[in-house]
Amino acid sequence: MAISITPAAAERVKSFLESRGKGLGLRLGLRTSGCSGMAYVLEFVDDLNDDDELYDIDGVKIIIDAKSFIYLQGIELDFVKEGLNEGFQFNNPNAKGECGCGESFTV
Repeated sequence: MAISITPAAAERVKSFLESRGKGLGLRLGLRTSGCSGMAYVLEFVDDLNDDDELYDIDGVKIIIDAKSFIYLQGIELDFVKEGLNEGFQFNNPNAKGECGCGESFTV
């Protein structure tokens, strides 16, 4: 499979979409940012674009655009809680390094 999502992340995405009351799924993408060059983007999707790939994983629809897909192939999306902090974690086998603050990565 090109991408995977842990049960914790799947439940969190389902919860967000349910609270929002609408939406097709969650977009996983990239943008140019930070000191290492690329940063992850998560956003709700209501309509697909022509270059989007749709993955239905454990009842969660993940949408990735064609440009981002080459850098995200093999990624695992997780949701972790550590003490008072919680958030999505990206386990990307294509990442060669990260900046010190963890905001961006390089391939």
